[in-house]
Amino acid sequence: MKRRSKTSMTTIHVSIPVKLKEDFDNELDFNQSRSHEICEMIKAALSFGAIPLHKASTAQLVHMLIKHDVVNPTLEHLLLQVLSE
Repeated sequence: MKRRSKTSMTTIHVSIPVKLKEDFDNELDFNQSRSHEICEMIKAALSFGAIPLHKASTAQLVHMLIKHDVVNPTLEHLLLQVLSE
């Protein structure tokens, strides 16, 4: 018997670079769902506190700060410079 989810789901089709998909797939463990992880990233993009801070990457933290106007343009420039190194 198929388990029914209380949340209705939809299928979307997006175009991303092949290398990005390959890199993403390489980061997933064999028991992780690509769809689930992408859903979590979308939720995080929609909400400042969706990612537990201890699980957030440096890039995600900087993105959250910039997105929510917590840093001024000079600090933003410096943070992006450090991340690109």
